[in-house]
Amino acid sequence: MKKYAAEFVGTFWLVLGGCGSAVLAAAFPELGIGLAGVSLAFGLTVLTMAYAIGHISGCHLNPAVSIGLFAAGRFESKELVPYIVAQILGGIAAAGILCLIASGKPGFELGGFASNGYGEFSPGGYSLLAALVCEIAMTAVFLFVIMGSTSRKAPPGFAPIAIGLCLTLIHLVSIPVTNTSVNPARSTAVAFFAGSDALAQLWLFWVAPIVGGVLGALAYKAIEKE
Repeated sequence: MKKYAAEFVGTFWLVLGGCGSAVLAAAFPELGIGLAGVSLAFGLTVLTMAYAIGHISGCHLNPAVSIGLFAAGRFESKELVPYIVAQILGGIAAAGILCLIASGKPGFELGGFASNGYGEFSPGGYSLLAALVCEIAMTAVFLFVIMGSTSRKAPPGFAPIAIGLCLTLIHLVSIPVTNTSVNPARSTAVAFFAGSDALAQLWLFWVAPIVGGVLGALAYKAIEKE
């Protein structure tokens, strides 16, 4: 249960810190946070939690990460469903608190609520195909970096930095395309509050990250084996 609690808290922090930066801070241009600030916020949530709970649960915070690690033989099947449930619940709890905070401002409108989307719900108007390819590719690279930086052959103690910076870079590239998911728990959490449009497109932000995560993990496993 300690592992599941750690995953709950870690995903809670990822959604509260990452999506919170988009919903609360990026909405005010005078603060100067912008795309770069939101990208850094997501990276920092993973970096800080990796040091805090990495030794407890591995700090997955993401169903695509758990499934990718399972596909590569680094995670037990019996832990898969409990991890994913804990991640989703942690994300939803954070999204609920974020919604409560945001609604405290007069004139607040929920809008997209940092949800992910394609077509007319893509920040840059990108198509379904573009969103699908982007999410698969970005999650594949994410798992590749996770696998490599946490390898026994990698320098110890630096994995959280590599993983956090990788997630930052992923957001810098893909926020205009999909508002960046690479994480089904993060997408599901805010979609519940963003409304029917976000929920209707949620399938892509489960399918693409999982496919990408498995591909990235298996690619690293093949290279490491060589």
